[in-house]
Amino acid sequence: MFVGGHWQPSASGETFDAMSPATGAMIGTVPQGDRDDAGRAIAVARSAADGWARLTAYERAAKMSAVGEIIASRRDELARTLTLDQGKPFRAEAFDEVDELIEYWHMAAEDAKRLAGELPNSVSPGKRVMLVRRPRGVVGVISPWNWPYTMPAELIAPALACGNAVVWTPAPSTAVCAVALAHCIADADLPPGVFNLVTGPGPIVGDEIARNPGTDGVAFIGSTATGRLVAQAAAGKAALLEMGGNGPLVVLDDADVEAAVEGTLTACYLCAGQSCTAGERILVHRAVRDEFVELLARRVTERILLGDPFHDGTTMGPVNNEPVAAKMDEHVDDAVERGASIVSGGSRATGFATSLYWEPTVLTDVPADARIALEETFGPVAPVVTIDSLDQAITLTNASPYGLLAAIFTDDLNSGLEFADRVHTGWVNINESSNYWEAQLPFGGRAGTDSGIGRVGGSHVMQSFTELQTVVLTPGRRRR
Repeated sequence: MFVGGHWQPSASGETFDAMSPATGAMIGTVPQGDRDDAGRAIAVARSAADGWARLTAYERAAKMSAVGEIIASRRDELARTLTLDQGKPFRAEAFDEVDELIEYWHMAAEDAKRLAGELPNSVSPGKRVMLVRRPRGVVGVISPWNWPYTMPAELIAPALACGNAVVWTPAPSTAVCAVALAHCIADADLPPGVFNLVTGPGPIVGDEIARNPGTDGVAFIGSTATGRLVAQAAAGKAALLEMGGNGPLVVLDDADVEAAVEGTLTACYLCAGQSCTAGERILVHRAVRDEFVELLARRVTERILLGDPFHDGTTMGPVNNEPVAAKMDEHVDDAVERGASIVSGGSRATGFATSLYWEPTVLTDVPADARIALEETFGPVAPVVTIDSLDQAITLTNASPYGLLAAIFTDDLNSGLEFADRVHTGWVNINESSNYWEAQLPFGGRAGTDSGIGRVGGSHVMQSFTELQTVVLTPGRRRR
């Protein structure tokens, strides 16, 4: 763990083994932190926060840029670690995530320089009012395993750039990636205590970070169930919660079917379907359903190549952990029992180093009440649900408790905009995959849904990591 500017074991000396989902081999031992470790890191961050906040935005930005440059110099090493620890294909996906990781640090550096307050008018003549953005203090970051570099970076980089000290705990199943990233941050020589990494079980370390009075704000990305626990533990603090999604990808009868299939491939099989913006439900109009399913199945066979993630031709690797694979088992079985048909895939693949390789799967005739259409499956499956109208697509979208992202394919601009107007999601893509996003744009769940509160992305996330201080200036009398 990295606490107070030093690498150190957990206070108890306990560790846990990191196993590769790709090879089944042990790839490292990681300190198993506990509440005492988290509390110690928070205390250290508290002592460092004021000094870090007093630096100029340009001084902090220089450190953020330095982290980005260190990451760029270790691109190959970080990509290889990502493939071993998370399972992403080395050539097809791992380098892309590292490149986006670099972008987050450089973007935070630039956004920090432009973070500005306001000068509102006063009702009193002669007075001047300044609204100044101040860092919150100590921010706790709790991050997931599916994008183990970019998702923590979209929180840690802007939190630091704004002048906060950070205590980070990553998902244990990709803790080796977290340590690799933390080395890059540590080697940028931030003041001791400004950045801290505590590895260990989420219900212990994450809970302590959320509820400890030493943290002034908590930023979380992960499942809805865990996000609710974080919110309860952090009650009364500033909280940024980016949680689960079950957003549909809609294909209307006037859509470009070829483009819709391309969008579905990215929506359902990028990161082996383990994305909060994955196409968890493919709502296809009855008039084009057969054409769409036939073409999708053919493209999956041609383009989604499950295999050893270190082989150059592989485009999809294993899922990251057994609970995800087991959920795929359950959701596909439930859909078939309710009347769905397996068009391709449908089970775990054999002949690989681990049992975490799941075949890229297409299901059709999926009932709208099947678990795979209602819950967040988080695996490589395209469940096709038949619809008859735009209104039905909107009704099914809004029937979900989730409200993160939805996508629609249509040649009618009015239909696309009506969909965006009426669905209760924080992001809508028109004629683009549900897995399309840009790092600088605001991303998060819609109010009243189970997909979280607040926004990540570019300068927008800095609103959560700062607060306004109002300064009223009354000039003294002028002496003659």
